[in-house]
Amino acid sequence: MKYLIAGLGNIGAEYELTRHNAGFLVLDQLADQHKADFTTERLAAHAEIKHKGRTLHLIKPTTFMNLSGKSVAYWLQELKIPKQNLLVVVDEIALPFGSLRLRPKGSSAGHNGLKSIEESLQGQDYPRLRFGVGDHFPKGRQVEYVLSNFSKEEFKLLPDVMIKATQMVLGFCTVGIEKTMSEFND
Repeated sequence: MKYLIAGLGNIGAEYELTRHNAGFLVLDQLADQHKADFTTERLAAHAEIKHKGRTLHLIKPTTFMNLSGKSVAYWLQELKIPKQNLLVVVDEIALPFGSLRLRPKGSSAGHNGLKSIEESLQGQDYPRLRFGVGDHFPKGRQVEYVLSNFSKEEFKLLPDVMIKATQMVLGFCTVGIEKTMSEFND
């Protein structure tokens, strides 16, 4: 069984540890746990890991957030992976920091990366893992907030949240979305 795990974020050192790069950070953690390295390929940095008889293709789109759908659609087609075996890992301001929520489908909720994927896949019916980054910003300052680094307090908590997020990704691929949701969703 093959899976495509797409972590959303923006390329470049200036974005590396920002809230908007939560998806990239989760995939980096997963690759580290499995001693895999990312290589830059067409439209994404790609790594492959094996877990309990499954092959997980990890991609970090190199298209920037607003064009993530182009990368996701390409890799689904290239690897011949069905949409139900896609999991998108994305930051979410509507959830408190550290809260994780797995869903089989849903709206973009204004997230430009998810909007791009919806357009490319022609619908909202693909699984996603939302990584809560909180909403501690003044009105009109959302972009600055998601493109800023995690706070010192958040950095202290980040390792535990990342481990839980990787467990959820692996659960999605092995025991399925329903069981993983009931075990882990906040």
